[in-house]
Amino acid sequence: MNMLRHKTALVTGGRQGIGRAIVDRFVAEGARVMTCGRGPRPDDLVAEVLWETTDVADKSDVDALTDRVVAEFGELSILVNNAGVQIEKTIVETTDADWDLLMGVNAKGVFMLCRDCIPIMVKGGSIINIGSISASTADPGLALYNASKAFVQGLTRSIAVDHGPAIRCNAISPGWIMTGMADAAFAVANDPDSAKLDALARHPAGRFGEPTDIASLATWLASDEAGFATGQCYTLDGGMTSASPLNPGLF
Repeated sequence: MNMLRHKTALVTGGRQGIGRAIVDRFVAEGARVMTCGRGPRPDDLVAEVLWETTDVADKSDVDALTDRVVAEFGELSILVNNAGVQIEKTIVETTDADWDLLMGVNAKGVFMLCRDCIPIMVKGGSIINIGSISASTADPGLALYNASKAFVQGLTRSIAVDHGPAIRCNAISPGWIMTGMADAAFAVANDPDSAKLDALARHPAGRFGEPTDIASLATWLASDEAGFATGQCYTLDGGMTSASPLNPGLF
């Protein structure tokens, strides 16, 4: 349980869900971890994890966050861009304010964190961007979210090409992971319960994902064992996007 011993990590959006699972796993694997969110420090966050109240869409907040990383750690081994928001609207329903909010966090925030952190990363450092299968298989009613995750995939590949071999950069593209975001996405369906059952039937793994599933892959990508892995977008969706659109429960 020491895959990340002697490493330092910054994980954005570590209050709950996938981000929190990654924070907890990194600590268990021996890393020194800083995380952030737009609200106050969660009461149940373990004491050794450093917290910074941060809006990743705000340049001054991002600059302050990376300044603190340098002050606390000196240098950075791992950056996980996990912070994200979701808006359940089609493109014609989407407002300019929606654009500013969602793209500010999901796209601009990832861009700014990478730009600030690459110069302070150790040789062999690892950037892990949390994307989504929505980047390539659009979920209905999530137009702007889908587009933002396509941006994440493109930026991931560019960073790997431009900054290797000093930095590795990969993305994880989760499928249906049981978080509040997943519940909100199902809620826009005409029949949310039926939509959820149908989605479950399309998973060869026989279940939806859990935040700990993503944390496991993030831990490997952050570790020295993944030294040859870069420029990739790893789909982790229980096999859902490998399946035919025919519902296997009908055969």
